[in-house]
Amino acid sequence: MTKPVTPGLEFVFTIRAEIDPPRSAGKGPGGERLHIPITGGRVSGPRLNGKILPDGSDWPLIGSDGNSLISAHYTVETDDGTLIYVRNKGLRISPPSVMARLRAREPVEPTEYYFRTVPVFDAPDGPYQWLRETIFVGSAMPTGATVEIDIFRVS
Repeated sequence: MTKPVTPGLEFVFTIRAEIDPPRSAGKGPGGERLHIPITGGRVSGPRLNGKILPDGSDWPLIGSDGNSLISAHYTVETDDGTLIYVRNKGLRISPPSVMARLRAREPVEPTEYYFRTVPVFDAPDGPYQWLRETIFVGSAMPTGATVEIDIFRVS
């Protein structure tokens, strides 16, 4: 019997986003909304290289259970000047003690939480259109004033 293809993962690049400290936008029925300015950074790897432009934002929603729904929007400018819009949704699951340490920008081992993302890229026709024609997953790790996300192409 024929079966669907089993997906594989191929590492394509790392996003290192520089961030300012989070600010609370207040609590609502879904939890506490934070605003985390994305102030710059780099993208580097075998398939994409460039910089993250300032003025992006992450607007995570922190539920009463401490889990975070990530909603980041920012722009990558490739080394050849191409602009790519990124929408990165994700999920971070962490106990309250780990969440407090993350908010205080203390070092936390990645094994102490679950932090995965699903970036979607709006790239123009041409050499970067493969970004909009592929599904990606990311494994994320906050490191103080940055968030590092290894991005994998799902085959």
